[in-house]
Amino acid sequence: MHFVEVGGKRILLDCGLFQGHRLESYERNSRFPFDPKEIDAIVLSHAHIDHSGNLPGIVKQGFRGPIYCTPATRDLCSIMLADSAYLQEKDIEYLEEKKKTHLEPLYSVDDVQEVLALMHTIPYHRPFEVVKGIECMYYDAGHIIGAAVSSLVLTEGAKKVLLAFTGDLGRKHRPLLCDPEYVTEADVIISESTYGDRIHEDPAESVRLLADAVVKTHSRGGKIIIPAFSVGRTQDLLYTFHYLAREKKIPVLPIYVDSPLSVNATSIYRAHLDIFNKDIRRCIVTDPDTLGFNDAQYITSVDDSKKLNAIKDPCIIISASGMCEGGRILHHLANNVGDERNTVLIVGFQAPDTLGRRLVDRLPEVKIYGEEYKVMAEVVQLHGMSAHGDQHDLLGFVQHADAKRLQNIYLVHGELDKQKVYKDVLAQHGYKNVDIPQRGQKAQL
Repeated sequence: MHFVEVGGKRILLDCGLFQGHRLESYERNSRFPFDPKEIDAIVLSHAHIDHSGNLPGIVKQGFRGPIYCTPATRDLCSIMLADSAYLQEKDIEYLEEKKKTHLEPLYSVDDVQEVLALMHTIPYHRPFEVVKGIECMYYDAGHIIGAAVSSLVLTEGAKKVLLAFTGDLGRKHRPLLCDPEYVTEADVIISESTYGDRIHEDPAESVRLLADAVVKTHSRGGKIIIPAFSVGRTQDLLYTFHYLAREKKIPVLPIYVDSPLSVNATSIYRAHLDIFNKDIRRCIVTDPDTLGFNDAQYITSVDDSKKLNAIKDPCIIISASGMCEGGRILHHLANNVGDERNTVLIVGFQAPDTLGRRLVDRLPEVKIYGEEYKVMAEVVQLHGMSAHGDQHDLLGFVQHADAKRLQNIYLVHGELDKQKVYKDVLAQHGYKNVDIPQRGQKAQL
């Protein structure tokens, strides 16, 4: 969430939920460091909850301006924010039961409806006025469908500043999406830095390792349990499993997508085939099931979810949340993490203090639903399937901007140790004015 003021007009770039320890998150997300009524507009980069998740909260506290986003982002927000409202209620129930505290959910489904009523959809490459003195144009960020890089022109009197905000920047050669687009003119860049310290493994190597994990688990008679983000990662996995089975690189296994949000998100992906990459659009003409979405069985009811426990044969279960902090994945981990035949396949970034991170760190025991479980299942982590660009991708974005014009780079959306590595890399390439801002830090452009 980034606050920009120009000529007395105030806007936000994104309005996400902070995710971490429950009580800390609740305190931080329930109090905005400004008066929400004084914000004139919001420019939203994409629908992931760490970028969009507090839109209902700011509306609940009085914001009534326009919220700009791409059409696919609005469609995804319609389901993701409703799901987030539901999770708010469940989290409060948990906190009240465990901590004996009385709290209210950050927002409700009614607040989500207010958000949707304020949304204005803008396609890529069409300039629009955010407020007087701020113009914007969206470029494809290549992260999830609808994700956008925001290129803003800030005008105050005779002064004009070009500001580029990456949102979450994707990677080249993703299976479904187009490559990220670059901004060539910028005075200031606000850049994400999630993987600023590393180079991702080759996507082809990740696919090979994925196939290897499936084959090994199948030979042990186990299940593959995959915590996956409902939007983006689940759809990439379905496509990849379809490809591997078609090429006879893995056995054909039952695939269960056990997340109502994933089911709805997959439907939205089907509705936005026009923004997929050219290869996928071409293949769909001759093979309507190119995406592999029809290979899976989609689980929506709680009863059907519980029935998956009775399955004894090898299968693949994809469930949310991607960092194992809520949702039905907890139920599947509790039932399967203690069986050495099984594999827990981690295919995305795991934030500190999350259950997913504890699994990645190979702790011998983890706490699920308040109970300790021994981790006997094999834990396999794949880095090459990330929807976030690595150091090369992030550096490529910066290097496409005119070096004579670029004055400042601000690194956000990353862990401090990773940001420091990326800052050093930028310095090695001649970029000296690179800052890692603290929360609440101000800068004059």
